[in-house]
Amino acid sequence: MTEHHRHLKTVEQRLLWLSHWMIHHANHVRPKEDAIKIGGHQASSASIVSIMTALYFSALRPEDRVAVKPHASPVFHAMHYLMGSQSREKLEAFRGFGGAQSYPSRTKDVDDVDFSTGSVGLGVGITALASLVQDFIAAKEWGEGAPFGRMIALAGDAELDEGNVYEVLQEGWKNDLRNCWWIIDYNRQSLDGIVREGLFDRIERIFSAFGWDVVKAKYGALQRAAFAEPGGEALRSWIDACPNAEYAALTFRGGAVWRARLMDDLGDQGPVSALIARRSDAELAALMENLGGNCVSTMAEVFASVTHDRPTCFLAYTIKGWGTPIAGHKDNHGGLMTAKQFAEWQAHMRVPEGAEWKPFAGVEDEAGFRAFLARVPFFAAGPRRLSDARLPAPRIAAPEDREISTQAAFGKILDQLARGDSPLAARILTTSPDVTGTTSLGPWVNRRKLFARAALPDAFIEHRIPSLAKWEFTPAGQHVELGIAEMNLFLLLAAAGLSHSLFGRRLIPIGTVYDPFVSRGLDALNYACYQDARFMIVGTPSGVALAPEGGAHQSVAQPLIGMSQDGLAAFEPAFADELAVIMEWAFDYMQRDGEGDPDERTWLRDETGGSVYLRLTTAPLEQPARRGGEAFRQGVIDGAYWLREPGPNAAVVIAYQGVVAEEAVAAAGLIGEVRRDVGVLAVTSADRLNAGWTAAQRARARGAKGARSHVEALLEPLPKSCALVTVVDGHPLTLSWLGGVAGHRTIPHGVEHFGQTGTIGDLRRHFRIDRESLAESVAGLTAGAEPALAPRKAG
Repeated sequence: MTEHHRHLKTVEQRLLWLSHWMIHHANHVRPKEDAIKIGGHQASSASIVSIMTALYFSALRPEDRVAVKPHASPVFHAMHYLMGSQSREKLEAFRGFGGAQSYPSRTKDVDDVDFSTGSVGLGVGITALASLVQDFIAAKEWGEGAPFGRMIALAGDAELDEGNVYEVLQEGWKNDLRNCWWIIDYNRQSLDGIVREGLFDRIERIFSAFGWDVVKAKYGALQRAAFAEPGGEALRSWIDACPNAEYAALTFRGGAVWRARLMDDLGDQGPVSALIARRSDAELAALMENLGGNCVSTMAEVFASVTHDRPTCFLAYTIKGWGTPIAGHKDNHGGLMTAKQFAEWQAHMRVPEGAEWKPFAGVEDEAGFRAFLARVPFFAAGPRRLSDARLPAPRIAAPEDREISTQAAFGKILDQLARGDSPLAARILTTSPDVTGTTSLGPWVNRRKLFARAALPDAFIEHRIPSLAKWEFTPAGQHVELGIAEMNLFLLLAAAGLSHSLFGRRLIPIGTVYDPFVSRGLDALNYACYQDARFMIVGTPSGVALAPEGGAHQSVAQPLIGMSQDGLAAFEPAFADELAVIMEWAFDYMQRDGEGDPDERTWLRDETGGSVYLRLTTAPLEQPARRGGEAFRQGVIDGAYWLREPGPNAAVVIAYQGVVAEEAVAAAGLIGEVRRDVGVLAVTSADRLNAGWTAAQRARARGAKGARSHVEALLEPLPKSCALVTVVDGHPLTLSWLGGVAGHRTIPHGVEHFGQTGTIGDLRRHFRIDRESLAESVAGLTAGAEPALAPRKAG
């Protein structure tokens, strides 16, 4: 064994101990408030410890980025503790409040996390799309000099059950994926048992079909040496033929049982019998458990052998729970060593009592080991979290059309940016899952072109066939066209939204998708927000504006998704001038990363920044007269403004969000015939209104008695007898909470059920979000004369 491999073995054993002690301490030593198991995945950590040691301490360079298998979090934290970049206090509080996180987190952990993981499969997928983002940046003049490396995923074999993994494989093939490694911890055990036989063959075929190299690490150094002995080939054949469940059970039972079984199957065969007999029970167990993925020297050699940039899948055979008393047991995924088992294992690991937290406990050549760690390239540069300067947001003028939809206005605003030469426009990356044209990205793409690593001309242009779409692929292009896979959309937005931190070059990612299909990518959207990626997602068309498409295409819950998703500021403007104000603000907001006290005008923490969700529509509206005052702009951003100021004796206020503005305004006209001082509240963001209100309530509970949110300032002056009528082309809960702000009776209107085909008018009447229905609610539930209503159409 070389000195390098000897030090790697020491690292491996230190990480194995520290990760397991961390989990044991959390479950059996630290005081607990209740009887709920804390957990921590000892067996999953053990199976991957050799792989991670070889990867981080031999193969990686600072520019490489890694998504760590969620259940390997203890090894990751132990690794940074060993290197001095994680504190003992955090490890002592593992899985506790303020402690090291259960799964690696960019936003909650102090160690150097590249990609948050937790929802299995997503950490795998984001690495391939991050590699695509890296290619996008590398192809631009402004990307010169950025630190580029390999994008690497450490994955459990059960993660390959996740469908998004295969969606990413196909997208990678279409985009000529490079510089991406996926390292599979093939321990053949999952939460509920042993994986099916022959899975490795399917994995190999699938990856090969998508153009990946597949490198198998099946046998460790001890096994390869034994295979070279007389009788070794017979032992190899037995290992290859042994079923997964049988191999796991024999591992758990240990050396004496290994011997009995091998002698039963291979005894009286001369050389192989002698091979087995030459080894003690402990040596035989070590040999049989020395699979490639559990041999740190083997994994270091395997990683070093790959010097090209082709995407590579490493299939590393491992034993789940390797090196511990629970190795191989089918229940070990959620299982933990008992206190007795752990005490015996501690003695086996030669860690003295009282030295459990010492990073170098039991290390014989501590000086040499410290010198080795100081030379490890990956850690030599210190923290690898990069940054980039903020890009000034250009002034955005609203389209001047007399009648226009918010989706069309969005397309015109992007076209306006595409025509210009602002630094921000040069950094925009747009993307869409095969709905580029139908979400109004066409003009932008025609001017800024599609991205590809190699140029590809538009055959329709070459053949002079007229088309609105000029689809020219070029390295300078700024649009990434995706297939119909919304998970890929949000994973790409996540990767692009972290580009300033990963590559030191800021991107302004903008994705579009039909609004109902935000739900198809919801897990990846949540994942992107959890790691504080910065992007703009545009859901359009939305609501019953997709009337001819039927109920499956008419989004209902999306406004509530926008309100409930942390890290995402959701807006639903009705008019083009509102959209222009929001987008200009959003381009700055997406780049903020400040800290400090909330804005006392709204109690929103806008200085921290975040991502932005725009819910738009294809239904055109007549636009109001030009508005541009500061009060209007601020109201749009804060979430609401008075489109029609209520009088001092207002009996009714209609509050609307989005495209139903025309119904709300018309209803106010009908109601105004018999009610005094009717007001119309234009809500541009129920999300921000609600967030400010709840934040102000928390501030008051903590002693800031004067805390007052924007929505409270709007509604508290209304008479207590005033009724609120709310309406949205979405679930009525979006606005029904407004009545709780100042105690006003509220009559909510919205869409609660699947729709059907028809016209927009048909469906608005069907769901009672039309003007007549709003006026009828007022007539039926508030005192006063009834307004004169036109005869209702059937529908």
